[in-house]
Amino acid sequence: MTRAVIALLGLLLAGPALAEPELACQVPEGLVQADFAMPRVADAIAAKSLEIAVMGSASSALTGTGGASKSYPGRFEAALAADLPGVTVRVSTYAKPRHSAAEMQGEIPAILSAQKPALVIWQTGTADAIRGIDPEDFRFALDEGVEALRKGGADTILMNMQFSPRTESMIALSAYADAMRFVALQQSVNLFDRFAVMKHWNEAGVFDLNAATKKMDMAERVHECFGRLLARLVLDGAALTRQERKAND
Repeated sequence: MTRAVIALLGLLLAGPALAEPELACQVPEGLVQADFAMPRVADAIAAKSLEIAVMGSASSALTGTGGASKSYPGRFEAALAADLPGVTVRVSTYAKPRHSAAEMQGEIPAILSAQKPALVIWQTGTADAIRGIDPEDFRFALDEGVEALRKGGADTILMNMQFSPRTESMIALSAYADAMRFVALQQSVNLFDRFAVMKHWNEAGVFDLNAATKKMDMAERVHECFGRLLARLVLDGAALTRQERKAND
């Protein structure tokens, strides 16, 4: 029996609480990958200083002691720093609870001016769905925002909404998720499909997202995985840039 099979059996038998972080955070091949290059990120890594901004809502944060370091922006920063020795990595969070994409779009000039990030991760969609904002207006705000980020010298990763089996039937998310996929393809920016990732974890039994619980341990593990997967996505985007540049030399 191979080591990979033994490890998988261990995950299934031991359950998510005992799973090793790397194994618990695994997703099917192709679910988290860079489809487009990230030239600003690649240049920042080469310059040994990588500034990243996360524009999001309340779901980008965790409450309680050490919440900032345990939330996915903090874990993302730690994972990238570990993978990029010698590179100064800083991730700043701009959380605007209940803000629509159009309202968040209005924050872009200030974020670009204050931090000059090489990468902006734009987490959005849930507030628009809850408020019933026209999906076409949502798509337009995303499109305009991504264009503003590009002109401001930043790469973009769009991050869609969280998956919850308890609210899936209550909030119509599919039109907004489709709009984000469309904008990502049209604008040639990467999408972190958080909804699909969490749905996979729930169906695979990695995390029981059906549980109506306020326990922070599962939330912290989910955020840890988000951080690891985002780091992988960013490194893949930078590697894709180097490959494309080498091919054009």
